[in-house]
Amino acid sequence: MKNNLTKYLTEFSNLKLTRPISDKVRCLEIFGVVLTGTGKFVFVDYLNWRLSFVLVTIILWSAYVFFRFKKDKHALKDWGFRTDNFKSISKFLLPFVVISMILFWVIGYLQGTINLTWHIIPLLITYPIWGSIQQFLTIALLAGNLKDLKAAKINKTLIIFITAVFFSIIHYPVGWLMAGTFVLALFYGYIYLKVKNIYALGMVHGWLGAIFYYTVVNQDPFADVFLKFVNQLL
Repeated sequence: MKNNLTKYLTEFSNLKLTRPISDKVRCLEIFGVVLTGTGKFVFVDYLNWRLSFVLVTIILWSAYVFFRFKKDKHALKDWGFRTDNFKSISKFLLPFVVISMILFWVIGYLQGTINLTWHIIPLLITYPIWGSIQQFLTIALLAGNLKDLKAAKINKTLIIFITAVFFSIIHYPVGWLMAGTFVLALFYGYIYLKVKNIYALGMVHGWLGAIFYYTVVNQDPFADVFLKFVNQLL
């Protein structure tokens, strides 16, 4: 009884201390996400500055996260940068991961595109970082802000669909990536609106994404980005 009372008092205290976010801030965040997505077509597809674009995006948005955290200590938890609900979200993610892995291998086998090399190892380590940033932008700032807008009450199904379409479009022109990210965003949008956890979504995104490249898409991002960058330096 005493523990429950303490828990309720803590939650009530946190609620009072959390600063309400205005629709103006939410719209600016959505605009920032759209601007970042548009930048992908310019800096990655046109100028071929993929690594630079990724690094700058991570730095700038990490700085924004730090800025918001300094103003509101509860911002991180509200976005989903938390670990206390890993168990809750795992029961949703685990079946999705298993089914996805089976599909990747089946499609890769049928296409003859399975090409696993040691290059996948550094990608499995680093890609979850980029995956977390993508989920923060697409799911937390886009889907989350659309859901919490006070001036416009948008149906959750429509929010998930809009998010999935946006996430798919920014992976143009690779057909398999567009299809895969559309399905991923549909599932992630549904999960995030139930259980917020950017860390879990980002890790799964990174691991599945890395395997997807080497089984279905038949691309080697490590060679295309990192080794190419090193060769340019040399």
